[in-house]
Amino acid sequence: MSKKSRKTSPKPSRQEAEQAIHTLLRWAGDDPSREGLADTPARVAKAFEEWFSGYGQDPEAYLARTFEEIEGYDDMVILRDIRFESHCEHHLAPIIGRVHVGYLPSNRVVGISKLARVVEAYARRLQVQEKMNAQIANTIQKVLKPKGVAVVIEAAHQCMTTRGVHKTGVTMVTSTMLGAFRDNSDTRREFLNIIGNPASHEDR
Repeated sequence: MSKKSRKTSPKPSRQEAEQAIHTLLRWAGDDPSREGLADTPARVAKAFEEWFSGYGQDPEAYLARTFEEIEGYDDMVILRDIRFESHCEHHLAPIIGRVHVGYLPSNRVVGISKLARVVEAYARRLQVQEKMNAQIANTIQKVLKPKGVAVVIEAAHQCMTTRGVHKTGVTMVTSTMLGAFRDNSDTRREFLNIIGNPASHEDR
């Protein structure tokens, strides 16, 4: 299916979504009409609205309001341990982890809650961790135009722990370094030390 056809296709109705879930329950081998499952299609559809609410959010809009009265502050701004929940686009399995965001302001800063909202907007979509990492960093760089942006994500993927190889306790770490964080090893090392990662961490 082409990108054009995906954009123009009408969104299925809530009733169609619930019917699809009803079909999946039957396919799994259970009886959707039994008491315990009677309301499950509606519950799952409602859960999807929450889990994937990021499609209705504009991450760039969260960064639109900035503050320039920073008394010449030009050192790192870091928001560490932003917890997130997302879903793997390959299996719809949960991805649970945390994001560390840092940037070097040029002449303006943004409220710290807005950085968390950018993370949330991208997390509440079907995701690949590497893509989500780059989306967060590139959005901050595009809107704030700082001297540099650093984003590190550490997450556990349930598509690996509950199916397939069934390996628990495994954490995937990705990073995107832009501007000064990519070009200056001391700046990059300082950021990684602050968030608790070894300085030898590989950049993406």
